Amino acid sequence: MLNKTSILIIILFAISIKVSAQYTQEEILNKPCFVGSTGFMLMNIIPDDESPNFIQLNLGYRISPKDAISLEQKKWRYFEPLGIPYGNLKTDPNENFPGFIQEKGFAIVYQRFLWKGLYSSIHVMNAWQDFINENGQKIDDGFQIFNTYRIGYHIKLFKKAFFIEPSLAITHRPYHTKMPDEFRNMDEKWSKFFFGEPGLHFGFNF
Repeated sequence: MLNKTSILIIILFAISIKVSAQYTQEEILNKPCFVGSTGFMLMNIIPDDESPNFIQLNLGYRISPKDAISLEQKKWRYFEPLGIPYGNLKTDPNENFPGFIQEKGFAIVYQRFLWKGLYSSIHVMNAWQDFINENGQKIDDGFQIFNTYRIGYHIKLFKKAFFIEPSLAITHRPYHTKMPDEFRNMDEKWSKFFFGEPGLHFGFNF
């Protein structure tokens, strides 16, 4: 995954070049919809036993020059608590779950442009979970609400047909059902918040 420094460089570069990133009313009337995904899926091609197997598809609609809503469908898996902050413990195998969590669901997203291409967004995800042990067997299921609070920059490309959105985010798990004890013991050591998650969304306007 892109680190924070890389994302900040992309954002600063985007702001420094001469772009007109906010959409006009006429542009919205001609192409009000968009479809896209995230660069996080590149993590799937890295040869790793802990690949996230991440899939995401976004479908959105621009309500006005400043407002957009979208639906995100996601599927992924993770092997360690999501609240572990950046540092040595983030990659410490001793902090891993005894297996992994497979998660799938959808998020409702509201995006607000603040100044030119600078935007903020909130993603509220309903996520259904399967708890998989070290033998690859499902031992339980669960549900959580997974929120993402994002700020980024929207860059239009190729005559405004495509766009990319480098960003940084805070993630938050305000609710989840009871985990199996062996997973809960690892998860409860950490915050329900994670700060500084990088993002690189991309899409096509139509």
